[in-house]
Amino acid sequence: MLNNTLLFNKSMLVIIMMIIGNNYSFAQNKMQPLEKLINNEDSGWPIVLDWVTSAKNKVEVLPVDTTRAKDALVQLQVTTRSPMGAIVYHSGGLLIDNGWIRILGSGNEKLSRSLPGWNKGKSATYLLIADDAVGGFFILNGGGLGPDVGKVYYLSPDNLKYEPLERSYSEFLDFCLTGDLDEFYSELRWKDWQTEVSKMSGDQVFNFYPFLWTKEGQDINKCTRKLISVEEQYGLNMDFIKQLPDD
Repeated sequence: MLNNTLLFNKSMLVIIMMIIGNNYSFAQNKMQPLEKLINNEDSGWPIVLDWVTSAKNKVEVLPVDTTRAKDALVQLQVTTRSPMGAIVYHSGGLLIDNGWIRILGSGNEKLSRSLPGWNKGKSATYLLIADDAVGGFFILNGGGLGPDVGKVYYLSPDNLKYEPLERSYSEFLDFCLTGDLDEFYSELRWKDWQTEVSKMSGDQVFNFYPFLWTKEGQDINKCTRKLISVEEQYGLNMDFIKQLPDD
């Protein structure tokens, strides 16, 4: 089903890590200009649109701002031949299942973060590609999470562990569009979640107390919740991970 020529290879992912991560300034002189990144003859966008059309889950393609898209693509240094490059250049991002999952593109008023902008300064060993309404983060491994470079991990809010999904970026997109999200999130959804999630910004997440990764927070329906920025939640997760003992 998936076109293997559109999947990320290891060398490209390492380049992305250098550009967006801590070595950004070092890699600037190696960056490709916009015209080298746009591939109109073999664009990945028609393929992405085909996936969207056949999606089983509700998906909203956020309108693109051309100026922002050009800037984001140059920062990302991925061609539009890839699904990731196509999404960044042709959309503000994708909202899946009433906005429960937010796949990052070049930014939009509903999801202001661009893929390269959100990652800049965060990590040189992985790429944050999407997140969800409960503060879970989907991460493309650049070598810092294990030997399976180019595979997606899920930083789950109910255990704060990097869980390997054994999927490439394209396979992750396919899962978001056609997979059983109710099953995947069986312990992380509460009654009437759809109403609350549909009203929230793509730059917000629900913060729960007791924390979902504690023994007291195992039943999400018994936890209190409030909206906070995704930036704040990401910072909290990183701080808690440093404090938690290794298994």
